[in-house]
Amino acid sequence: MTIKIITDSTCNLPAGFAAAHDVRFVPISIQFGQETFQEGIDITRQEFFARIDAERIIPTTSQPPAGTFAEVYRQLVREGNQGLVVTITSLRSGVYQSAVIAKDLVPEADVAVVDSLSVAYGTGFLVMDAVRLAEAGKKREEIVRAIEALRPVPGYLTPATLRYLQMSGRIGKLQGALASLLNIKAVISIHDGILDLEERVRTRSKALERVLERVAAAAGDKPMRFAVLHVAVPDEAAAFAARVRQRLNCVELYMDELSCSLAVHGGPGIIGLEWCQPGEAA
Repeated sequence: MTIKIITDSTCNLPAGFAAAHDVRFVPISIQFGQETFQEGIDITRQEFFARIDAERIIPTTSQPPAGTFAEVYRQLVREGNQGLVVTITSLRSGVYQSAVIAKDLVPEADVAVVDSLSVAYGTGFLVMDAVRLAEAGKKREEIVRAIEALRPVPGYLTPATLRYLQMSGRIGKLQGALASLLNIKAVISIHDGILDLEERVRTRSKALERVLERVAAAAGDKPMRFAVLHVAVPDEAAAFAARVRQRLNCVELYMDELSCSLAVHGGPGIIGLEWCQPGEAA
């Protein structure tokens, strides 16, 4: 019986990885007024941000209904496979709960669900390890223990502007107004998938330097896997990734755009960095 890995559309993975290893995605719903879109299926990134700028509103996002996961589980039953679901942190989303409820809807399915306690590549690192361990012939219980030992994957990010965070309510309105007035750049930590404002500096270059300094202090000289995340600034992100490779002990380094359902809270211009120790599958 083959173990199939399932995740949600907030998860970042290297290009081609999901197709090569049959990783299955369950989409997050994005709603503009009365219109609902499935992330990664029927709305592009360009359409997404163009609509935000035109309408001056932040869309709502919602976890997939349990029925969507249930259909994925039924497919596993038809194939004669086991499933292992790795979701975005349950502290910022109901995806994990939907995946768990779906098990009761399809009791004949052999499925385990793991809360990544992380976001973006924080989930992706766990998914990649789960795939590699499954393909190495490990039992599902062993895989679950191995990836749970990596949680949570920490990170830092800096947005180009606090306007999107202010619109989405992720920071106080007064902080957002002052930051816009003074052109302050924020350094924000990611822990358990939750965003916290850690520091305010005057320039974009200083904010990126402080992200790098904070990650270097936390990761030390240990060999780590790193992921540079961005929204609509690939050249700037690539330059930052080169600095990461130069200054940190990278055993793996990835670069990717955040999913729309995560990028919406910070808007275009975000650059972030997540890191994770090499897992058993490395």
